[in-house]
Amino acid sequence: MMPVEDFEALARGCPETVTLELINGELEVRPVPDGDHDEIVMWVATQCLRQRPELRLYPGRGLRIGTDRDGRARPDGTLAPVGRFAGDGQWSSPDRILMTVDVTSYDDGHGRTCGYAAAGIPLRLLIDHRSGTCAVRSEPTTTRYRRQHLYDLGEAVALPHPASITLDTEELRNYTR
Repeated sequence: MMPVEDFEALARGCPETVTLELINGELEVRPVPDGDHDEIVMWVATQCLRQRPELRLYPGRGLRIGTDRDGRARPDGTLAPVGRFAGDGQWSSPDRILMTVDVTSYDDGHGRTCGYAAAGIPLRLLIDHRSGTCAVRSEPTTTRYRRQHLYDLGEAVALPHPASITLDTEELRNYTR
C-alpha cells in the first residue's frame, strides 16, 4: 500500500511517456495513448460540447477517487460544468462531475471503475477501440456501478441523466484496429 503523499511526489516527477495512478493503494502505470485514442477522445468532447454547451470534457484531469478519496486517477475525459476545475490543484474532488470517459485497448480498469463509483461519479463511459465496443455504466454504489449497457461502435449510445447526451458512434468505427 503506497501512501497518497508518496504517490503524489512520484507522479510530479513522472516522465511524459507514462501516466501514473494510485488505485486501491497500488501504483498503476499506463502508457501514453496513440493517435486513434486521441481522435476518439476529441470526438467525444466535440459531441458533448455540441449537445451540452454548458459542459466541457476536460482531458486528463486528476481526480481523487474511492470511498475515502485516497485513490488518484486520470481519466481520458471528465465531463463537468464549465469552470468546475478553476482554482483546483493537480487533483480534484469528484463533486459536480457528471461522467468519466476512458478509451482503452487493453482492459476496463476495474479498480478505476470501482473507484469512480465509490466517489459517486454518476456515469462512466468506456470505449474499447480494439474490440469496437462501448460500455456505459450508471447508478454508482460504494463498490460498483449497478447498471451497464454495452454497445457496438456504430450504434447510437444514449448517455442517461445527468449527461443526457446521445452519441452516434458510427464515426468511431474509423478508429478501430
